[in-house]
Amino acid sequence: MAAATQVETVNITVNDVELTVPKGEIVVESVKRLGLEIPIFCYHPRMKPVGMCRMCLVEVGFKQPDGSVRKMPKPQAACTLPASEGMAIYTDTEMVHRDRKGVLEFLLINHPLDCPICDRGGECPLQNNTLFYGPSTSRFVEMKRHLPKAFPLSKYVTLDLERCIQCGRCVRFTEEISGDAQLAFRFRGATMQPSTFEMTDFDSKFSGNVIEICPVGALTNAKYRFRARPWDLETRPAICTVCSNGCNIWMDHRLGNVARINGRTNEAINEEWTCDRGKFGHAFYNDKRLLKPLVRRDGQLKETDWAEAYSDVIRAFNAGGSTIAALGGARNSNEDLFMLKRLFTEQFKSPNLDHRFQNFLPSIADWSELRLDQRTIESYELAPTALVFGTSLADEEPILYLRLRKAWFNHGTKVVSAHHEPTDVDSFAQVILRYQEGTGSVLAMGLANALGTKGYEKFTAEVVEKETGVSKARFDEAVAVLKSQPTPVITTRGIFNSGSGISTALALHSLNGSFSLYGLQANDEGAARLGFLPGEGGRNSHEILQGCIDGSVKALWLVGVDPFVEHADQELVERALESVEFLVVQAAEENGAYPFASVVLPMTLPAEADGSYTNLEGRVQRMKQVIPTKGEAKPAWRVYTELGLRLKPEAPMFNAGEVFAHLVAEHPGFAV
Repeated sequence: MAAATQVETVNITVNDVELTVPKGEIVVESVKRLGLEIPIFCYHPRMKPVGMCRMCLVEVGFKQPDGSVRKMPKPQAACTLPASEGMAIYTDTEMVHRDRKGVLEFLLINHPLDCPICDRGGECPLQNNTLFYGPSTSRFVEMKRHLPKAFPLSKYVTLDLERCIQCGRCVRFTEEISGDAQLAFRFRGATMQPSTFEMTDFDSKFSGNVIEICPVGALTNAKYRFRARPWDLETRPAICTVCSNGCNIWMDHRLGNVARINGRTNEAINEEWTCDRGKFGHAFYNDKRLLKPLVRRDGQLKETDWAEAYSDVIRAFNAGGSTIAALGGARNSNEDLFMLKRLFTEQFKSPNLDHRFQNFLPSIADWSELRLDQRTIESYELAPTALVFGTSLADEEPILYLRLRKAWFNHGTKVVSAHHEPTDVDSFAQVILRYQEGTGSVLAMGLANALGTKGYEKFTAEVVEKETGVSKARFDEAVAVLKSQPTPVITTRGIFNSGSGISTALALHSLNGSFSLYGLQANDEGAARLGFLPGEGGRNSHEILQGCIDGSVKALWLVGVDPFVEHADQELVERALESVEFLVVQAAEENGAYPFASVVLPMTLPAEADGSYTNLEGRVQRMKQVIPTKGEAKPAWRVYTELGLRLKPEAPMFNAGEVFAHLVAEHPGFAV
């Protein structure tokens, strides 16, 4: 067992209360240990302190041998001051009160008095600090400065220069956290302002975070502006299901519609950050939705009730065996997938299930050989080395990208980036392996050979250079990093879009560190762990679609998936949906498959029903219903339960909690 790390501590006093804290801890954080607050603007605990706003001024002294306290002549910025032995801190003195009022008075000299129309009104740190610490009246009667209002930095972020207090949080976020450094301060003095280089669009993949960390209303959400006031909104905790990271978010809604998304703190996953796909990508909740079941009669889809829709489905699927199939599910909850698999395997007796749509799908034997044990997002923060192979992390796993960059920024993690085109990871990678498209498997096998894996001896550095275009010198650099210690390998199931994807995966799996093959959709990992895959003798996604064309698959059920979006071969999808005798489209809104449907079943979206989701690392997270259900839509698991009861009467499951209990009984790894 490893020895616990010893943390050196020091003894300080805060308002004459004795306290022991880690040596060097910022005083702002030390004071929080007593439940006290020091007002801040520029300070953020996840970024380096800069002491720009001076709002956090405190009196500081040091205990003398005779027990007295000798104070510094001037107040100190608590956000840049490290705790040291014998330090005495005072947060509630006459000098502190006077100086805080002075700082706020200066900040408000040119700040516009537009709180009634400011989107930040009601949740603004400047408002709160002024109320608690500021002067009761202003002595400034001159004309305020005027600057451009509502300047669009991008399609997501709007800048109001008059409100900016030049705290630098937004600029520092792009430099320290997202790493794209797209914002910087232009000009000096009163004209200083955050801006992009040559006024280009602020197209960072993480731009929405600057809206949340801005302590005033200078940076606002262009999609939310003037849509609601904070006190009009209902706020509930939720899980983002746009990708597989499983970010924790706050979902604000009004009158049943989603108004905005903010990051919710979870240190193990997203800390408090979101990507722009997650922050601005939930408009589908407010789109035109399917509200009633539909059945095809006389060539037309007509509204009906659930009983008639169920009757049509049962006639087409019951006892269908190998002639029926279901596709989709990677965005559905664990409960949905569990009940659908149960319905198909136990009631319909069909092994034809799949949730994967990559171009080349590994067999179940190959899948089992990989023995996936996904590494947690949090664990990368202290990883000394990492290999990112065949994936653009910022696009496919954005929160994992932020964590890996943080590891490099704070701890000097050595990263090897291997891809056939430039990626964001290249900006901090120690070694970049740029291979020719389609040759990733050769590079992976070459790395396996260099690290001593048997069976890959013919893939020498010279062969790798000839086949992939990666120079021997660069290859040797990468091998030196990987050999230095066990190196975690990061890739995604996107590598299966290549015909050699399984060979690549097996070679990477054989390297000297952990191997993580992450899913790309909200519940890819849950679907794989629940075995929502072809059973013995079953067909995969491509074979199911081909079976629809040749007539061996007579009834197909699409579950929360549009194959025209997911599948690369549009012609194959169209021919399959045109040819299949009976098609069930279970969806929340009209999609490409809708015109071909025999029955349409309206489905709730994730935040409209209780459910659990398994993120890329295998973490199971529960989400309670956030917004009301639209129309007659039902959670997918309930549809499968009701159909099952019609086929075989048994004790019903009344809620998602009961379904989850049955799921855990069969799959104990899902217990939370």
